[in-house]
Amino acid sequence: MSDVSLGAATVPAAVKPITHWAARTLFFVAGFVFATWGVHIPTIKTVYAVDEAALGVAMLAVGVGALLALSQAGGLIGRFGARAIACWGGLVSVLAMALLLSMPGFYGLLALLVLFGSGGSLLDVAMNAEASELERLGARPMMSGFHGMFSLGGMAGAALGSALLHAGVAPVAHVMAVALGSALALVWARGCMLPSLRSEAGQPREKFMVPRGVILLLGCMAALGFVVEGAVYDWSVLYLYKEVGSPQNVAALAYASFSAAMALTRFGGDWLRARFSGAWLLRGSALLAAVAMAMVLLAGDAWVALLGFALVGVGLANVVPVLFSAAAQVPGVSAAQGIASVASMGYLGFMTGPPMIGFVAHASSLTAALYVVVGFAALLALGAPRAMRLAAAS
Repeated sequence: MSDVSLGAATVPAAVKPITHWAARTLFFVAGFVFATWGVHIPTIKTVYAVDEAALGVAMLAVGVGALLALSQAGGLIGRFGARAIACWGGLVSVLAMALLLSMPGFYGLLALLVLFGSGGSLLDVAMNAEASELERLGARPMMSGFHGMFSLGGMAGAALGSALLHAGVAPVAHVMAVALGSALALVWARGCMLPSLRSEAGQPREKFMVPRGVILLLGCMAALGFVVEGAVYDWSVLYLYKEVGSPQNVAALAYASFSAAMALTRFGGDWLRARFSGAWLLRGSALLAAVAMAMVLLAGDAWVALLGFALVGVGLANVVPVLFSAAAQVPGVSAAQGIASVASMGYLGFMTGPPMIGFVAHASSLTAALYVVVGFAALLALGAPRAMRLAAAS
């Protein structure tokens, strides 16, 4: 964080608790909104009358929007501050959520999803930069706990979606209500964040840093992790609904079980990070995710799958917090730059992985396509120790 500071604003030695809660709120909202998108992927399939290949293109549009925004995220945060970018990026995302099921056609949906991905990724980098600064000021691991709120938001969003589907609430009313509540929470959080998080006056505006060296290695690990996480977010509900034959309200629990397990594990993740090396955590976590996903696909049973998705959530819980925290501490690189660069490679995985699964599913079956997830988790386990050793030595 060598060239990012709090500018002219003075931050008290002990950050107020409400500032931590503002950051937690950002993570919760991000998870809640993304869960709502995941729950309604089968609804999108029905409303726009598309197949799995077209759904893959829709997911690609989200990834394209995210990647475009990530190329500007570090510079925007350096110029306007994390709290402004978190708020405005989040508001763009929730506006897109409100219109998710109301576009005049599939091509209009694709344009909307580019905005959805762009706003979400700006919120993502800004809230992680804020969390990294809070972790630095507190001089103790905190990142896993913040990411736990993202998972908790995902669990709550998926559980609410399942309950409303079961109750027969119109999906359009659901997404609009989520958008309104999320917008109010974002505006509140903005007023309680750190006074500033931008480059010092007189410093050149930060530009996107092409990943290289340690950042490149961390980014490769993030890409593998995002493929696995994105596949569960985007395809787990449809897997239970189509391949296993579960009702949609039961299928929605796939996302909820995954997010709940991830949240619980992340709330203990800072304790683990204080006692075990990042390399050990990443390798063990990725191996668990690979084995659990294989169990889901081999069983072909709804309740075994729900347990398996929960174990995948346990396995993936600390991957992103460990990698983003490491990226924020690389010497000579600001927190926003490091996180944006690693996140950009992560979103490449997010952008290409789920659509690739959609195309393979269209050619064969979704079950066969999801074995790709097992392979990527295994690759993450193999590469994690080297990446983390180099990051620690930098």
